[in-house]
Amino acid sequence: MSTNYIYGTGRRKTAVARVRLLPGDGSIEVNGKPVGEYFGRNAALATLRLPFRVTDTEGRYSASILVAGGGFSGQAGAIRHGIARALVSAHPDARSRLRQAGLLTRDPRAKERKKYGLKRARKAPQYTKR
Repeated sequence: MSTNYIYGTGRRKTAVARVRLLPGDGSIEVNGKPVGEYFGRNAALATLRLPFRVTDTEGRYSASILVAGGGFSGQAGAIRHGIARALVSAHPDARSRLRQAGLLTRDPRAKERKKYGLKRARKAPQYTKR
């Protein structure tokens, strides 16, 4: 039995999402749990469904997602990126709409490393003149 699914990888901060889209009813499963149970917040749910809304494919695909690393915000962004990339491989004509919505661009922002002599990445110890 061969399953015809569409694959896409998404990344954001330190989170990596492996997205599989199957023809289905629009259900989204993240790490074996329904998306509402995994994230809880409605803001994350709206973020995840954005690529489907932009390409008018809501309810046409079911998503099975494995995500690791990062926090909730980074994972939600990684899943959104992965879904958008998978949709491009399924619908090449939707590429311009996804690109225009900024869903295909990998967000390069990540936590800056701490430097020696400083308390954090940029915070220096307090300066005293006397």
